[in-house]
Amino acid sequence: MTPIIAASNLTKRFRRVLAVDGLDLEVERGEVFGFLGPNGAGKSTTLRMMVGLVRPTRGSVRLFGHDVWRERCAALRNVGAMIEAPAFCKYLSGRDNLRVLYNTGGDCTRKQIDEVLDVVGLLERANDKVKSYSQGMRQRLGIALAILGKPDLVLMDEPTNGLDPQGMKEVRDLISRLSREMNLTVFVSSHLLHEVEQICTRIAVVDKGRVIKSGRVSDLLKQSESYDVDAHPVEAARQAIDGLAWASVEAILDGILNVRLTGGSAAELNRALVEQGVAVSALIPRQPSLEELYLRLMQEQ
Repeated sequence: MTPIIAASNLTKRFRRVLAVDGLDLEVERGEVFGFLGPNGAGKSTTLRMMVGLVRPTRGSVRLFGHDVWRERCAALRNVGAMIEAPAFCKYLSGRDNLRVLYNTGGDCTRKQIDEVLDVVGLLERANDKVKSYSQGMRQRLGIALAILGKPDLVLMDEPTNGLDPQGMKEVRDLISRLSREMNLTVFVSSHLLHEVEQICTRIAVVDKGRVIKSGRVSDLLKQSESYDVDAHPVEAARQAIDGLAWASVEAILDGILNVRLTGGSAAELNRALVEQGVAVSALIPRQPSLEELYLRLMQEQ
């Protein structure tokens, strides 16, 4: 099947600044895809190129098989987007903001507006002026605008930016519901690791405009699994592991060795230690958090 999003050698240079550097990316239908990286990594520039707000210096990005810059109408026909903070007229109601903003590019009925307001939990406040909304409510109104018209793909740039913990949870839950109940493909740009780990099925980690790691969250964490080894004598265990080409000691804390395997297995590690006269009391798998994986990837750059 044709990927919903396909970026090929996507590059953007602003004079001396290379914001996006030969980025390759594919997103399949039905995914909640996390685009993860530090501030200044090129995430927002990439999203702007995806919706035709910024022209690539080189390469291309295709949505539903259509080049965004050359076939803009076809590429964006089934796309909703919330790029950075949503901007609304604060003296209009939430309902009127959606009606005015959406009808600049298409037509929608009051019923359709009320349906999306209900989805984001704002139907009871639909007639209130936006100036009375909290930051979290304005973010949810931005999501309502993005899903109005029932797009197949929704792009969100830092959707929980500036929110308190309760507002962040509300937006996270809403994104999960959009994917599950409305069968939307959601592309979420964020630098918040906990948020991405909870809602995304697949991620791409980006730094300095380049994808440095991508894959399913569960697979990436499993690949980075290490083992806590309780073995005695500790120094003999460390020397035995140092002699293995496929294992390394990452740290020793309170007499417990944290060992990463690049080959072999836990059983082979245990056998190698026993053969060197080391007594192994415990060998416990330890899967890192996304934060630990992310920080290691950043340190390797």
